[in-house]
Amino acid sequence: MAEVINFYSVTDDYGWCSNFAPYPIKARGKMWPTTEHFFQAQKFENDSDQEEIRRANSPMLAARMGRDRKRKLRSDWESVKVAVMREALQAKFSQHEELARLLESTGDAKLVEHTENDNYWGDGGDGRGGNMLGRLLMELREAARKA
Repeated sequence: MAEVINFYSVTDDYGWCSNFAPYPIKARGKMWPTTEHFFQAQKFENDSDQEEIRRANSPMLAARMGRDRKRKLRSDWESVKVAVMREALQAKFSQHEELARLLESTGDAKLVEHTENDNYWGDGGDGRGGNMLGRLLMELREAARKA
């Protein structure tokens, strides 16, 4: 049975897997403090909403702003959110060589965002969640092997 690597907090051994980890990315012509900033900002078409989130002084604040429904969510968000996350992760792991090596070093382990706070991107805390973040990281790891 394959090893399972759980991650969630940036202070954990595998905290670099988290979107809150302090690895800036360049995407869509701008620098973003974290993949979380980029992901949350893409929920909105409005440039000023995106810019406000990009400038948020922490990924936690960016996440909170991205969940604020006083801002108008893109109508196609549900259909593009996985592609946006994939874009963020590709930027993170292609722009930070040490992260690419760390991801590769996980071998064939199953990567799991282990949290009760998220049933879609994470495992829901009980393993029944979608673990989409873990799945995308494993997909990226597999693609890097074939490259």
